[in-house]
Amino acid sequence: MLCRSNDELELLISQARTFAEQGEVANYIPALAAAHKHELSVALYYPDGKGFIAGDTEENFTLQSISKVLSLALALIDQGEECVFTRVGKEPTGDPFNSIAKLETNKPSKPLNPMINAGALAVTHMIKGKTAGERFERLLDFIRCLTGNEAITYNKEIAKSEFETAHLNRALVYFMKEHGVIDEDVEELMDLYTKQCAIEMNCIDLARVGCVLAMDGRDPDTDKQLLPIDVARICKTFMVTCGMYNASGEFAINVGIPAKSGVAGGIMGAVPKKCGIGICGPSLDEKGNSIAGIKLLEMMAKRYSLSMF
Repeated sequence: MLCRSNDELELLISQARTFAEQGEVANYIPALAAAHKHELSVALYYPDGKGFIAGDTEENFTLQSISKVLSLALALIDQGEECVFTRVGKEPTGDPFNSIAKLETNKPSKPLNPMINAGALAVTHMIKGKTAGERFERLLDFIRCLTGNEAITYNKEIAKSEFETAHLNRALVYFMKEHGVIDEDVEELMDLYTKQCAIEMNCIDLARVGCVLAMDGRDPDTDKQLLPIDVARICKTFMVTCGMYNASGEFAINVGIPAKSGVAGGIMGAVPKKCGIGICGPSLDEKGNSIAGIKLLEMMAKRYSLSMF
């Protein structure tokens, strides 16, 4: 049985919020360091368009790495599966999301998967468009379609902050350019990627995207096919194997749903055929995942039997 009231979620939120004290907000991106670590919110979006909420669900937050799932979906639509996976692998990694190590040791030198930073940069490179600006607008329009919210945009302050401090990501791009994975201007790609990560939405928007994925690409409100079934399947598979950074295996055991986190504290979940979940809790654990958000999902998984395993 899934959640049937906002009060149920409020009770779980109050229990999970206490764990936020054990984490820290992302301080290596200056504009994210101002987040309030004890905030926690959640939204559930069901296939009939209904749902439940708790916490400050209308507060916007930036997607950060959650955007990797959405850029992958668009790149797969634009380029096709074969093309995308000639430049990016399909294997999980036990390394941190921003590691360069596997690029240096693997032959050919392509990123292991689209959920680490190197892989996400290679995927964003494959989005079609004549300019970086045109490609970003296409991605933004795509995300507006998935959320049903035409007002979605990006946070210019956070995008600027990330662009100015993204030295390691630049190193990843230069390395991949040297090995033919990327063949565009580094600064143009960095501008596009940092704006992508700074796209903002609230928990309700995020839960709706999760519901689209949970329903194999179908819009929960109109029943229109927004994503090809195979694209939704591939995205959910990467969410299971790589979506929670190098804590994905533990998360699969403790929660057991496709999910993707971001360092602003967001988590998008897609419970197959049941619902989408959107969570934001800015206090992060050492792996870069929302510490209270994961605890909340563990509680929900146990209470509502969410695990797909």
